[in-house]
Amino acid sequence: MASGKRFKIACIGAGNVGAACAQYCLDMELGDVVLTDVVEGVPQGKALDLTEAGPVRGYSCMCTGTNDYKDIAGADVCVVTAGLPRKPGMTRLDLLEKNGNIISDVCANIKKHAPDSIVIIVTNPLDVMAYVAYKKLGFPAKRVIGMAGILDSSRMRSFVAMELGCSMKNVDTMVLGSHGDDMVPLPEYTTVSGIPITKLMPKERVDAIVERTRKGGGEIVALLKTGSAFYAPGASAARMVESIVRDEKQILPCAAYLEGLYGLKDVYAGVPCKLGKDGVEDIIELELTADQKAALHKSSQEVQSGIDGLKQVGIL
Repeated sequence: MASGKRFKIACIGAGNVGAACAQYCLDMELGDVVLTDVVEGVPQGKALDLTEAGPVRGYSCMCTGTNDYKDIAGADVCVVTAGLPRKPGMTRLDLLEKNGNIISDVCANIKKHAPDSIVIIVTNPLDVMAYVAYKKLGFPAKRVIGMAGILDSSRMRSFVAMELGCSMKNVDTMVLGSHGDDMVPLPEYTTVSGIPITKLMPKERVDAIVERTRKGGGEIVALLKTGSAFYAPGASAARMVESIVRDEKQILPCAAYLEGLYGLKDVYAGVPCKLGKDGVEDIIELELTADQKAALHKSSQEVQSGIDGLKQVGIL
């Protein structure tokens, strides 16, 4: 991506998460946003609404809505939120197959219209869908990234701040592994102004925060009754876009393709990544305890079973 240019961001999927991501990208003036969806009128209506918010919020970036993938042409970053939520009676493999087909179609269009873009996958099951996208796109692995760790870390940061009554700005956390109940929050790498939380609260409170982080998405689903989280996921995807288009080289936990690091190969897992204009510019390998490494491998086995399931139905 050339410097000194107006960036173009394609948000593919105009549901709650996609629209929230678009809103945050516009608010941060990261670039013009194209909101894309198969449902006629929805991306157009939301895009017009977001554009009309610009004079009030003070941004000059434009948002357009479309049902035609040709309008994503030249996008620097594509954020993919398109997909179906799991419904009652639907097996995990059913969801994998349906969203695997959706991601395959989306990737065919990205490959055709935005072949130089960096792609951020948000669709669940996230780590598996990132792997599908990597295989379908044929892009270098550094340009196909999953959004999960930033969201999980943000939730943990919030819970730590609530517990200690301190500013969320002072809290840094690190969560590895897959986006789900098998994620691996790391209390030793979670600090408040540089002080590990293990020094600031008793072990039982640390353990409670770790458990609440793992169940963070489910907690919101249970409260909403219908639907799931979208503000924090949208903000997390926009945070990745920000580090990429501004070439910040922030170290952020993202789902990245591993080829041997952490003892994992040919799988996507949440790890600390340096995000810049070229996508994942480096992956940091943290020193883990034996238990943490075992937990990371366990979470990756769940991802691998999803990949194997998609191979069985012919998507991979």
